[in-house]
Formats: sequence, structure tokens, C-alpha cells
Amino acid sequence: MSLKPISRSLLFLVVSGICFSLNAASLRDPTLPGAGSTSTTSATVKVDKTLTLNSVVIKQSGAFAVINNEIYKKGQRVQGVKIVQIGKDTVSLADGRKLTMFKAITEIKGQ
Repeated sequence: MSLKPISRSLLFLVVSGICFSLNAASLRDPTLPGAGSTSTTSATVKVDKTLTLNSVVIKQSGAFAVINNEIYKKGQRVQGVKIVQIGKDTVSLADGRKLTMFKAITEIKGQ
């Protein structure tokens, strides 16, 4: 069975076009991020500046405050602010803030 030269050329073009389309569809742009990655337009960093007075311990050797689950004494700095006073349920900071323990912690049951 012999095909005419025009038919062969036409058949060659059709088969070539199909193969090229299949190859092009399977190629991936190497500059694109991988599958499953997400793109962001800007980075936002949130720093939590909240100070929580967890507890106060007063001993003969001095007073200690637990702020954000770390132990401090008078004169030390927490988040760059100097601790100027430690009371039985409060801590005063040099910038004027006063940290107070949660009321339920300072109340004594039955009084």
C-alpha cells in the first residue's frame, strides 16, 4: 500500500504536531516553585510584647518575679525594660507599666 507524497507529508505533519503537543504539555517551567509550595507577597513578623506576671517569690535573700515563665529580680531587664520594684503581687517597670497577677491567683480561699 503506497501513499502519495502529499498524503505522506500531511501524515508526517499531523503525527509530528501531536508528538510535539504531548512533549510540550509534559514540560514544566523550571523557574516556577515546586508543587505544594505557596507564594507570599510580603513577610509579616509579629513580636508579642505582652508581659505576664506569673508569680512573685519574696525571701530574705530578695524578691523574684516570674514574668513570661522566666525568673527576674529587681534591677534586671525584661524585654529591654528595667524592673524597678517587686511587690507581693505586682511588678513595676521603668517605663511606667505595672504588672499585676491575675486576681484569682492572689485571693486566698476562705477569706
